[in-house]
Parts: sequence; structure tokens; C-alpha cells
Amino acid sequence: MSGETSDDAPAPDIAITERQTGMTGHEGLRLLPWAGPDGKACYLSTDDQDSYISRLADQVEAAQLEMASALPTQALDDGTSDPEELKLLVAQLAGALRDVLRVATSRGDRLRT
Repeated sequence: MSGETSDDAPAPDIAITERQTGMTGHEGLRLLPWAGPDGKACYLSTDDQDSYISRLADQVEAAQLEMASALPTQALDDGTSDPEELKLLVAQLAGALRDVLRVATSRGDRLRT
């Protein structure tokens, strides 16, 4: 998928969704910290870990982890008993957990390669 083109110029980053690949395994692809338009996992095929999309993914992962780390403190310090605020907090915590699990999966996959 990625590699050198016929004129030996570096191949561009290619961000693809699971639906586009039709693949069940994703060896050699980086799981990105966001979903594709249809909500499916989105993967990056590149040989350049310092490419624009790789750096953008790194920045998004860092922001997701930072936000996730602040939520438990906010939840414990808030002391709210309002059902609507608690519902919002639970939704935020669930989203943060989803993001952190995606980052952990992506980083674990990259350790194996």
C-alpha cells in the first residue's frame, strides 16, 4: 500500500477506512485516533512516521489523553447531583474511555511492528 512510487519519490500518506480496505487484519497500518465518516475505524498507511497525518494523529492522541486525564478529577470535584449534568458527565467519561482505548490499541499495534 505504501512505499516508493515508480519515480522513487516518497509515497504520500494514505488514510483509509476499514470499509475501503475490505480487510479483516490491519498489519502495517496505523489505527488513527478518529473514526471515518461512517463511524468505522480509520487507518493510515505510510512509511514516514513524521508525515503530516502521523504528526496530526500524534497531536490528536495527546489532546484526547489530556482531556481524559482531566475528567475523573472534574467528576470527583464537581459534586453535582443534577441528573442532566450527571448524564453529560457519564457521556464524556464514556467518550474519553473510547478514545483512550483507541490510542492504547494503536500504540500497542505499533509496538508489535
